[in-house]
Amino acid sequence: MVLLVTLAILARWKARHESMEGVRRATLPTIGRALLIAAPALVLPFLIRSVVGGGVATATEVSTIAVLYALITGATLYGGISLRKFYGMLVETAALSGAILLILGCASAMAWALTQTGFASQLAQSVTGLPGGWLTFMAVTVAIFALLGCVLEGLPALVLMAPIMFPIARSLGINDVHYSMVVVTAMNIGLIAPPIGIGFYIACKIGAVSPDEAMRAIWPYIGALLIGLLLIAVFPVFSTFFL
Repeated sequence: MVLLVTLAILARWKARHESMEGVRRATLPTIGRALLIAAPALVLPFLIRSVVGGGVATATEVSTIAVLYALITGATLYGGISLRKFYGMLVETAALSGAILLILGCASAMAWALTQTGFASQLAQSVTGLPGGWLTFMAVTVAIFALLGCVLEGLPALVLMAPIMFPIARSLGINDVHYSMVVVTAMNIGLIAPPIGIGFYIACKIGAVSPDEAMRAIWPYIGALLIGLLLIAVFPVFSTFFL
């Protein structure tokens, strides 16, 4: 919600000079009809969340369920998917999967190299001796996990650094949930941050957008997300309010 607010403020600021001439607000009946048509597709995120949260399937297994649900819904409710179109979708998926696997393979190799060098232990020792208490440690955490998010896939980064960083955070009185929120948010911002964020290039591939073109447009949004991350890091109440 914090990141949503920062992005909403940015969107409003960027739209301040847009001409709204001729634009009409959608009526309630129009919104109702659109919601009714979109309802079967909108069920999908809740289906994924309930199946994973209920322990019915793992994140990997639920992706197969989601694909089958989307295919059935698309074929029966949204105009159908012809065999030629289905074949094209399979070819595009195979090509995209190959590109993503190459990126993740390089990230896994980087994680192995960092592990072999003892980088994580040396970094933890350096962080422990920093002055400034928990705020300095949190700032260093943001920098470390944002950088790791750029060059590594999420799980290797967590396996590499979390067992070392979390005990230090706990010793400084930082709540585990608060620290987890900061770590995950920093890694995800690093994941989409050009010029080396793996998620950035995956998103460009999925959206068929040139990385050069997207790189020029993404920086204000990265800035807004960083402001939200700093708010989450400095004010634990955002993460621990419902505990």
